[in-house]
Amino acid sequence: MSVSLQKGQQVSLAKPGGGALTRVRMGLGWDAVAKKGLFGRTRTQSIDLDASCLLFDASGNLVDAVWFRQLRSKDGSVRHTGDNLTGAGDGDDESIEVDLTRLPGNVAQLVFTVNSFTGQDFSQIENAFCRLVDETGGRELARYDLSGSGSHTAQIMAKVARDGRGWSMTAIGATATGRTFQHLLPTVSAHL
Repeated sequence: MSVSLQKGQQVSLAKPGGGALTRVRMGLGWDAVAKKGLFGRTRTQSIDLDASCLLFDASGNLVDAVWFRQLRSKDGSVRHTGDNLTGAGDGDDESIEVDLTRLPGNVAQLVFTVNSFTGQDFSQIENAFCRLVDETGGRELARYDLSGSGSHTAQIMAKVARDGRGWSMTAIGATATGRTFQHLLPTVSAHL
């Protein structure tokens, strides 16, 4: 059963019945708010949200980043499935797959971010979510609702961190401004 996370809530990613997760996928989904056009007709707009995964060591140093301009981590343990430029369609619009067993030992935290590359703010986005899925069985582990209008153009979605025996996920939900993950690093560092 999936856990619906609230901002700041943490959940263990241990498998039910014991065992550790080995492969997870962070999915991002969104829709553009329909705009009223001429003569009351609605028109759809395209909003290019981008999911990124930032890999940090225990000291909070950025080790690697996976985003639309680098679809794989240097070691191959993290892979972005591709850039969706519109948000059209149901389900996950962008996904980042992580093989937790292949992550280098110095990677202590993965931070997932989303930003509006085209600069539209979140007041123009609806039905936005991020979710963590156990890739070995396809079971959704946790979901965090990103919707909530605002003038921000980015959000620090969630963090997956080593917790001694395995991994845990924390919903962050911090708003920020920026078109790429580089602009978000000062906001991200406050949550490491």
